[in-house]
Amino acid sequence: MLLKGEPQAESKASALRKLIAEKTVAMPGAFNAPVAMMAERTGFEAVYISGAGLVNGTAGYPDVGLLGMDEMARAAGYIANAVNIPCICDADTGFGETWQVMRTVRAYEREGLAGLHLEDQVMPKRCGHLDGKSLITTEEMERKIAAACEARQDPDFMIIARCDARAVESFEQSVERGQRYLAAGADAIFAEAMQSPDEFARYAEQVKGPLLANMTEFGKSPHLTVDEFAGLGYSMVIFPMSAFRVMMKTVEGLFRELKEKGTLEGALSRMQTRQELYELLDYEAYTQLDADLAARFPEKGT
Repeated sequence: MLLKGEPQAESKASALRKLIAEKTVAMPGAFNAPVAMMAERTGFEAVYISGAGLVNGTAGYPDVGLLGMDEMARAAGYIANAVNIPCICDADTGFGETWQVMRTVRAYEREGLAGLHLEDQVMPKRCGHLDGKSLITTEEMERKIAAACEARQDPDFMIIARCDARAVESFEQSVERGQRYLAAGADAIFAEAMQSPDEFARYAEQVKGPLLANMTEFGKSPHLTVDEFAGLGYSMVIFPMSAFRVMMKTVEGLFRELKEKGTLEGALSRMQTRQELYELLDYEAYTQLDADLAARFPEKGT
């Protein structure tokens, strides 16, 4: 793979739809391109790009909508184009009302994403597992969903509606909103912050469409396995910040060790080697291409 993902026989959006029609798809969260490449290398068939991961990891901001749509789309595009598997990405509230939602869909699609999710919060949004959120009306969200579906160029590009109503209104309101979002055209529902296995199960019984579950750590939802979600009928399970959290904790320990000892020689066994990184990035292919081009067009006098 050089610079971009290899040519696809079918769109990544189409590939994602086929995947979720066949099985429950686990999607590890990637906050940069090498993490997505590692997910692909270890056998995952799709990747989730967390808005929090992009914002926290790129700018050091909290997840309150401080990066603009163009910044988010560009960063997500680097990730999506580094792998040959489909990626879906957080699009927050769509970065505005219906016209801006349409522009967001076009931008994300142009950057190579297979789909996005929109949430029904009022801006500035908050993490789905924090208190203090506010919601737009169901009708406003229905308009956003319809606008998003109208804007996409590839009919397979997935429009996923994230419903935050469980933590703000009630489980019953979350169910009603989910049903209405599907009727408005959403391809799947992201049922955020369910608070028990029973709620996940009852949601799947009452909202008849593809469902996405969020297995973020330290949140309101209990931990269920991918197989357990498959048994309940969920199509996608995301692990948005798991790699980010492990990385940050590891980096903290590494820096403490460096501060205390003045050397990291004792940490070498815990590091990805230079060769392992080069293999992940396919460094040799770039070197070989450079050599091939130099041979085809040699400098005069050489």
